[in-house]
Order: sequence, then structure tokens, then C-alpha cells
Amino acid sequence: MYERPRPFCIGHIALELSIDHTAASLSGSAELTVERVRPDATELRLDAIAFDVAAIHLKSRGKSWRAARYGYDGETLRIVVPKSVNRAVVRVRYSVKPRRGMYFLAPDAAVADRPRQLWTQCQDEDARYFFPCHDKPHIKQTFDIDVRVQPGWFVLSNGDLCNSRRQQRQGRYRYRMRQAMPTYLFTIVAGEFAVIEDAVGDTPVTYYVPPGRESDGERTFENTPAMIRLFAELTGVSYPWTKYAQIVVSDFIFGGMENSGATTMYEHILVDERAAIDVTSDDLIAHELAHQWFGDLVTCRDWSHAWLNEGFATYFEHVWRQHHRGQDEYDQGLAVDLRGYLSEANNRYQRPVVCQDYKAPIDVFDRHLYEKGALFLHALRLELGDELFWRGVNRYLGRHAGGVVETRDLLRAMEEVSGYSLEQFFEERLLRAGHPKLDVTITHDDGMLVVEVQQRTAASTTPFSFDLVVDIAPAGARKPVREVRRVERASHVFAFAAAARPRYVVVDPELRIVGDVTVQAPADMLREQLTDAPTARGRSLAAQALSLRADPATVRTLRRVLSSSRQFWAVRAAAASALGKIRGDDAFDALRAALRTRHPKVRRAVVVALGSFRTPDAAKLLDRVARRDESVLVSASACRALGSTREATTFDTLVELLDRDGWADVLRAGAIDGLARLRDERGVDHLRERTKYGVPTRARRAAIAALAQVSASRKTREWLQDLLDDGDPHLRVAVALALGELGDVKARPALRRQLKRDLDGRVRRRIREVLRDMGGRSRREVKRLREELELLRREQGELAARFAKLEERHTSKRRRHR
Repeated sequence: MYERPRPFCIGHIALELSIDHTAASLSGSAELTVERVRPDATELRLDAIAFDVAAIHLKSRGKSWRAARYGYDGETLRIVVPKSVNRAVVRVRYSVKPRRGMYFLAPDAAVADRPRQLWTQCQDEDARYFFPCHDKPHIKQTFDIDVRVQPGWFVLSNGDLCNSRRQQRQGRYRYRMRQAMPTYLFTIVAGEFAVIEDAVGDTPVTYYVPPGRESDGERTFENTPAMIRLFAELTGVSYPWTKYAQIVVSDFIFGGMENSGATTMYEHILVDERAAIDVTSDDLIAHELAHQWFGDLVTCRDWSHAWLNEGFATYFEHVWRQHHRGQDEYDQGLAVDLRGYLSEANNRYQRPVVCQDYKAPIDVFDRHLYEKGALFLHALRLELGDELFWRGVNRYLGRHAGGVVETRDLLRAMEEVSGYSLEQFFEERLLRAGHPKLDVTITHDDGMLVVEVQQRTAASTTPFSFDLVVDIAPAGARKPVREVRRVERASHVFAFAAAARPRYVVVDPELRIVGDVTVQAPADMLREQLTDAPTARGRSLAAQALSLRADPATVRTLRRVLSSSRQFWAVRAAAASALGKIRGDDAFDALRAALRTRHPKVRRAVVVALGSFRTPDAAKLLDRVARRDESVLVSASACRALGSTREATTFDTLVELLDRDGWADVLRAGAIDGLARLRDERGVDHLRERTKYGVPTRARRAAIAALAQVSASRKTREWLQDLLDDGDPHLRVAVALALGELGDVKARPALRRQLKRDLDGRVRRRIREVLRDMGGRSRREVKRLREELELLRREQGELAARFAKLEERHTSKRRRHR
């Protein structure tokens, strides 16, 4: 999809809106100041969906208002602008019941505690549903906003509030936005909110939360000022707007939205005391805050370059984590992003990060855009070094502040400050689909350490080019030696002189390679790496590789690492995961002992690993954790693990926990997921009940997914099809995926009907994918075959562990007899 022409530029929009919450409608006027760009243009086109247009007038300099000639097809206003007019104000008087863009909330019989609110969400191109505009990111304009709502409500919008308190009490709010922004960053939020005030220098920083949630708001947003100061310091560009507000609304359709100076957040961002044990909202807060520079101050020209918005915002989550929690947390966050990107790339599709092949803009808002974009910036920072990277970011922001950008603008800024040639670096990572897939084999023989690298690429595909970094720990030395070799072909063999066998070798210690890297190394080297590698990332990589080993020495080393409170939590979690894959009695004993650890993230990894043991003993341990753990996330994970044990006795516990409340409904969702994994058909009625309107959304979505895993009946398919009409787009996505899970081709007509009428691009994209895949083996069948294969692997692993243990005993016995 390519950007459309703009023969007229819109410099300012003045809105006067009267909002009727009861009728879910608005009426008023929009005055747009336009300036001719193309000399022969005679038609101004404005996006406007389903408006009832009362009148359109035009006024040029020195002249009075006069009726304008126009046409309207329900989607686009075509207004005639005489060639003699180079600058004019166009006034559109209209009313509309917005189908998207503006959302009206009110309690009802099923959801009595829902607040009365309204909020807007304009990204990607939904401003057109409630005011006329050129609804694309490449035009920026200033705004005047005059909004009338019911008396007693507060209204937040972009810019500065500029009318009297008396008018505000009457329900009238005026905002003036004197810094230009695209329409997708426009916002109006109205309702009743408690206010928490803060500041960074002269810039007011304000948090608006539901009344009664002030303490949760203070806990959640407390790091915002420090983030503002850090991001300004690193970029060399001061916070760009006159205020920063964060407002928490109900039923928001995204996690957050970075409207210029006034971010909207969903309700689950607020963390209560129990959730705060192991939950922080800092990632989301940092993400939306970073957008105030990347996306708001400097905006992608079109959505094909949207990674410049989302990749930077995602990367700044890691930047904050590095500053606030240290390098190990930074590395762990990147590893999580890599897994997220690879999951999408390996299981759904691959595309270039910069891509114009999409049906709707929302199609590109995926893990390629967010996670891979962030990982690219991490790799670029390593390539250039901190000083040059941040200098390049400063030049990029400074040169294009207030404007629109493409990927080449970042490329040029980075090249100018560094002297590097970066075209190939950008080309392979952003403009090419896919990623490196490496098999690395490490051996030592005859005084040489050999590192063999194989790129798994199709014969017709050009191999990727990158630097392979390895840290080699020589025998008797405390610190590893770094070696860098260039990989450009499908196959390389690198040899390093090493008279004595190195203690360990860490491949890609800094995550420079955004791709699949599989390492095969001797078990003793991996055990040394697990205990002695200088970074948590290096130790975690060893734990992952050791999950394929079942010898007693490996189990003992993993147990020692898991039980050590001095180890970084993610290393301990990786050790727990490895023990869960190895299985066997010794692995189970190690995990059972680790349930006493104080760190909740380690406990969570332990309970997940215990779910790999389909035994009554495992189920008994997990039952206690699910009911009693102080961490709601650990309890939720224990529920899932209970289901994974397949012990029928766990059914009653899971049903009991289905209606236990908790932060963000994660415990109820965990119990539902547990029923799905249990595969007990007694759960069908319980799951159907939780798919009904009135159950919290997160639990409804979990129940929909679970239902398709527990029951493949006609009744289940029809039940799910009826939910395709639900008003929540996230829920409709869950329904589409569940129907795909069933694989019943009789669902095709219902899915096709929904595809034609659904207004949400996320839903349409998922339906297209489900229809594409439907007809072959169903996901249920594929999952069944995978489970059978996993069971065989489980049995093989347990036999291997027993054999290795017997072999070790036999060897010890022989040594004693000598």
C-alpha cells in the first residue's frame, strides 16, 4: 500500500464538538485551514465516515463565508476549492454516531461496575469516524478543541487547557495544541477521574486514575519522572510537549496509546499490592513515553516505516530496564523479544520490517515491527558503540523534529555521525524477510578449538552476512577471550589455537544475531559455562543447551544453579526449565526443593517445569501452590501446570479457582488454561459459561481458546460462531483462532461473513489467516500428533536419565574395586 497524494496541506483544525453520551453521538463543526500544494488542484478530499453533513462553507483571506460545492459518498468528502484560492478555511457542520474512533462506556445489567466514560482511539486511521481530516500520518496540523460533555465530567485532550473552571464544571473544556501532530495522535477522554500530580522541572506530569485507585496509581506511575529525565538525557532532546498526562480508562482496545502529551492506558496497568510482588508496568509506561519522541515528535511518513515509531518505543523499554535494573535485566528483556519475534516468524509468516505489502495499516503492527525493530536497534548500538549510537539518535531527532521520516533518514543520520557504511546492515535486517538460522558446533582436538557454522537457508537464498562473536574461556584463566569472525557464506569453519581444552565457549554473548542459533558443545563445557560465564545471558544459554542432556552430572549442576540465590533469576529459571525437559526422579527432586525459593519469577519457572511430570506427586505439589502462593502470577502458572499433569484429580481444584478474583484476571485465566490442558470434557460446561458477556474479557478470551481444545463438537463450533458478533475485537480474534483450532471447514461461511463486515483490521487479518490454513490437518490433529511425539520424547528422556544414572553407579563401583 502506497501513500496517497496531498494536493492541499492542512495546517490547523478547530473542532467544536457537543457529545451526547446517552445517544453515543456527537454534533458540531470542524474548521480546517488548508493551503494549496499542487497548482492545478481543484478538489480537497477529506476522510469522513458515515457523517450526516449539515453544511460546508469556505472562506478565503479577506472574504466572508460562502457555501462550498461538495460531494460525499459516505467515506470521502470532496470539496471544490477554486484555483484562485491558495489558502482557505473550510468549515464542515455535521453530526455522527461513530462506528469506530470514539467509544462510549456505560454500565449494564451484566457489567454493573463499568464506569461511564468516553475515549477516543485514532491509530491507525480512525479519526475519520468522528471528525473530517486527512487521516494519514504524513500531514501534521495544530488543533483547537472545544468539547461539551455532561456536567461534572473531566475532559483530557492534547495541548493546554485554556478555559475557566466555571465552564469546566458545566462540562465545557477547551484545549489549544500549538505543536503540530498527525490525526492519529488526537485524543479526547471524558469521565470521572482522581488526579495525581507530579512534575519534571516546569513540565507538569499528571496521572488520572479511577476514583479509589490513587495508591495503585502512585505505585504504578512513580518512575515516570525518572524516565522522562533519562530519555531526554540519552537523546539530547528535551521532552517535546508542554505537559505529560497518563489517563487510565476501562475496556481500552490497546494496552496504551501515545497521544501527543496525553497517553491513554488500559485498566490493567494499575498494579495492586499482591501483583506488585512480581509485576511492574514500567515497560508499558516507558514504551508510550518514548513515543513522545519517536512517533510524536518525529513521525513515520507512512505505515510501512512504522518500525521507526514502534521499534524505538519497544527498545526504550529495554533502555529503561538497563538503567533501572541493570545489564542482566536488559539482556533478558531482549531474549524475550527474540523469542516473541521468532514465534511469529517461524509459525505465522515472515516479512521485511519495512514493508508496503499490507491490506490495512494494522497488518504491519506485529512482532516484526515491535520486537524485531527493537532488536535491530540493539544490534545497531552494538555495531556503533554507545557514543556514536546516541549521537546518531540525537541528529535524527534534531534534524526531523516536528516532521515525518523514512528509514533512510535514520540510516543517513547514523552514517554521518559514525563514518560507517550501513546500507548492508539496514538492508539485511530491515528490508529483507527472514533471519539467520545457524547450527554452531564446537569441538576441541589436537590443540585446536574448532567452531563450525552452518547457515540453514534454501539453495536459492543468499546467506546472511554478520559478525559472529565467541567468548572463549582458556583453561586456567578467569576471563574469556573474545574472537570475532565474519560469516558470509552458508558454511564456515573457524579454528583457534588452544593447546589445552577451553573451559567453555559462549556463542553470540551479546545477542548481535537476530535469528535462530543452535549450539552443540561438549557437556562438560556447557556445565562450566552454566556456572562460570561472566554474564547471565551466557549462563542462561548453557542451561538451555543442557536441557538435551540427561546425565547425572548435568542434573546436579542444574540443581546447584537453581538453588543458588546468588544467581540471576533468569539463569535459575532457565535451569528449572531444563530440568523440566530432562525429567527423571533427580530432576523432580531438584524442582520440588526449589519451590521454597523466595524469588517469585523463579518459583513460576519451577511450577511450569513441574507440569512436565504427569504424576500424582507433581499434581499434589502444584495444587498447594495454585491455592496458596502469595504471587498471583505463580498461582496462575501453577493452574496451567496442574492441567499439564493430566491428573484427573486436579479438575476440582481448577473449577474452584475459576471464579477467584485477582489482578488483571490472570488467576481465573490460568485456571481456564489449566482446564484446557487437562482435556477433561467435564470442563466444557464450565468453559462455555465463562465465554458469556459479563465475564471479564481476559477470562472470556481464555475460555474461548480452551473450549476449542477440550471439545470438537458441532455444538462447540456453533457456540463459537455466535460469538463472532461480540463487540470486543480482541474477543473476535480469539474466536477466529479457536475456530481455526477446531479446523472444521463448516465454520468457513461464518468466518467469511465476518471478514466482509468487520471494521477492525486485526480481526480481518486473523480471519484471513484462519481461512488460509483451514482445510488441511486441523490444529487439534497437529497438536495431538505433537503431544504423542512429546510423550515419546518424555519417555525416552526418562529412560536416558535412568540409564545415565545406572552407568554412573556402575562406573563408580568399578573404580572402587580397582
